[in-house]
Amino acid sequence: MKQYLELCQRIVDEGEWISNERTGKRCLTVINADLEYDVENNQFPMITTRKSFWKAAIAELLGYLRGYDSAAQFREIGCNTWNANANDNKDWLNNPHRKGEDDMGRVYGVQGRSWMRPDGSTLDQLKKIVDDLKRGVDDRGEIMTFYNPGEFELGCLRPCMHTHHFSLLGDKLYLNSIQRSADLPLGINFNQCQVFTLLALVARITGYKPGKAYHKIVNAHIYEDQLELMRDVQLKREPFPSPQLHINPDIKSLEDIETWVSTDDFEVTDYQHHDPIKYPFSV
Repeated sequence: MKQYLELCQRIVDEGEWISNERTGKRCLTVINADLEYDVENNQFPMITTRKSFWKAAIAELLGYLRGYDSAAQFREIGCNTWNANANDNKDWLNNPHRKGEDDMGRVYGVQGRSWMRPDGSTLDQLKKIVDDLKRGVDDRGEIMTFYNPGEFELGCLRPCMHTHHFSLLGDKLYLNSIQRSADLPLGINFNQCQVFTLLALVARITGYKPGKAYHKIVNAHIYEDQLELMRDVQLKREPFPSPQLHINPDIKSLEDIETWVSTDDFEVTDYQHHDPIKYPFSV
């Protein structure tokens, strides 16, 4: 929590104003930030200076791991974050590759589970990683990336959190995740929770202890219509201790994640927080 607040304060103090073409708004921006999460000791990185909603973040992660390509699929598992990008994004609505209502195209989990090869066959990046780790193999390239420039026009949004690199040291698994763009007041806590949970899940299904998760953010920003609430409200609040994440011990395989796992299989305890803050969302 402290590192998150320090990054927000850094943006307020040192950020430069940059115009964002997609949203038509200005962002107070810094380049390069590094966060880390202690998964081994279960310090779940929920924001405590406002109420945050972890279930939707984990639901979205499950959708990515299953390769979902429809906002309707995400809604079915308790995540509404793709409704606007699938159905309200003017550029995507006018894109000839859009298949209809709720279609997201080839974004995020589609790339992670079904990367298109030149010959038309597909590569399941996540399964390759899981299979390698279960055999005790770390080829220094246990990487799942959603960032496919050759198919940007086939999806409603370029991925923000785009690459996850797993590393094995003895009996402990680590994760480095890279994010190209982060909305600090609103979107980032989804990503923090997802990085933490991804390492915890993959460690669980491959038989390792989780170590630390490292979260690299390239462009960290606060939108102009969020700045006052961040500066004058959230940054004035004292944080609480981190809560803990508990995962159903019956989750033992990638197939479990693909088939029956839901947000009911996760529980967060000891979450103390301040009142919610209604930050504007930019599509």
